[in-house]
Amino acid sequence: MKKRKLVMWGMAVLTAAVLAAGCSPGDKETAQKGGGQTAQGEEVTIKVMVWDRGDAAPGTTVEKNTQTEWIKKQVKQKYNINVEYVSVPRSSSDDKLNIMMSGGSAPDIVFSYNQSIYYNFAKNGGLADLTQAYETYGSDIRKFAGDAQSMGQIDGKQFAVMKQRGVEAPRHTAYIRQDWLDKLGMEIPKTKDELTAYLQAVKEKNPGGVSSVIPWAMSGRNDTAKNYLNFIGSYVTLANEKDAYIYNEEYMSVAPGAVDGIRKLNELNSKGLLSKDFATDTTEDIYKAQITAGNVGLFLDDTERPWDYITILNQNIGGRTFVPVQCFELSDGSYRTPFEPRHGMFIMIPKSSEKKVEACMKYLNWQADPEVAEDIVYTAEHKRDDKGIPIKLSSEELSSKGYPGTCDDLNLVNLAMEWTKSKEAIVSKWYQDQSVDWEEEKWFDNFYDVRSEGKFRFPVYSNISPAESDYGQNVNTMMIEYVYKLISCAPEQFENVQKAEYDNLVNAGLQKILDARSEYYDSIKK
Repeated sequence: MKKRKLVMWGMAVLTAAVLAAGCSPGDKETAQKGGGQTAQGEEVTIKVMVWDRGDAAPGTTVEKNTQTEWIKKQVKQKYNINVEYVSVPRSSSDDKLNIMMSGGSAPDIVFSYNQSIYYNFAKNGGLADLTQAYETYGSDIRKFAGDAQSMGQIDGKQFAVMKQRGVEAPRHTAYIRQDWLDKLGMEIPKTKDELTAYLQAVKEKNPGGVSSVIPWAMSGRNDTAKNYLNFIGSYVTLANEKDAYIYNEEYMSVAPGAVDGIRKLNELNSKGLLSKDFATDTTEDIYKAQITAGNVGLFLDDTERPWDYITILNQNIGGRTFVPVQCFELSDGSYRTPFEPRHGMFIMIPKSSEKKVEACMKYLNWQADPEVAEDIVYTAEHKRDDKGIPIKLSSEELSSKGYPGTCDDLNLVNLAMEWTKSKEAIVSKWYQDQSVDWEEEKWFDNFYDVRSEGKFRFPVYSNISPAESDYGQNVNTMMIEYVYKLISCAPEQFENVQKAEYDNLVNAGLQKILDARSEYYDSIKK
């Protein structure tokens, strides 16, 4: 609060000074932060994509709510830019984006985490060249999120602004029922064999006394490998950086050794240790319902996403249930936990919106300032604690005030704030942000340590080969189906199904993609 008062006092002095000099404070601030652009210019309207997660507050929409209206007001006052939002369902956002881009109906700012989609748009002339606009109007992007921007370049030209991640996090985390372990008299497993023993005990002894016990819950979402990837990856040996590049997360399920991990999952499934007919649960509604009902002993998911339904379960149970677990050891006994790269989404401007590039870049550059980013993520009316950490409004407060449940979806450029670099601050933040007191601070401290065991980042480069651009998206979907089919088939059919399905992947372009990744790596390491 003291810092903000000093800032306000400083701005008052600055205003007086620049008025005396004959220019507006908006002009002065913009010249300092935005490469010389004026705060007010010709009125322009830009349309911005926004994810619809179905968590809009009553009486609002994802396009029009308290937070979107605040953003619109700020951008209008600062740049004379009108912002309109265009909602896209989160679960099928990439499919919808492809449809909009091919049909010429895409908004002026679109985004995706999928590098192949971005590269395909850029190489086929579907994206505006942002190089000059970035140089002229992207000073805060360079200052606060510059480390990530090389991933948005192709042949020296900037075709995407990259989102800078905040708290360093693993891609996926496993959770296990601590209370069930206690009832079974078992320790938290550290190896896959110990995990298997736990899963078998859960099935045989049903420590929760539930009507339908599920030792390991999975869903059948066809856009993510989160349910099994860390497990399968533990059977893969990455001998060097080249292997790690060729068989990154997207291609881990076809890396040498991965089939042994899939075979093990097939064995577990045949013993009734996985969710029955999990592959048909494509929306993961059943999966979430079973966890919330207290029927599940283990699951893997996006690292922090399960907290919402663990909260409900803990309240129903009246105590602690799930804790994080790392038990997928490699052949040498160590762990490999894939972490997210520092870059996040590819934020793109379609070629059809070329005339609005400057306005779009001003909008994105405004978001890059950490103070602005903080207000977007936590709302402009949030407060900070005595450590300077932003305090998140509760779900009830967000809803009652007309904010969406995930304001951070509106923050496209920068999540890297000072507090995101400190374990103490991160743990404190997690603890504070609980909508209800479902866990103690020591749980989050342990969570930080467990999820970080074996921290590993796959090497990344901005290149996408023509093969990956042409075949990548289809192959990625087919690889998930490949794993599901192998897990679900009868054990005696495993070898035949594996060969047939792998041949289908090769025919769809898999080997061309892997060969191209190998050739590219060799070309840059000569």
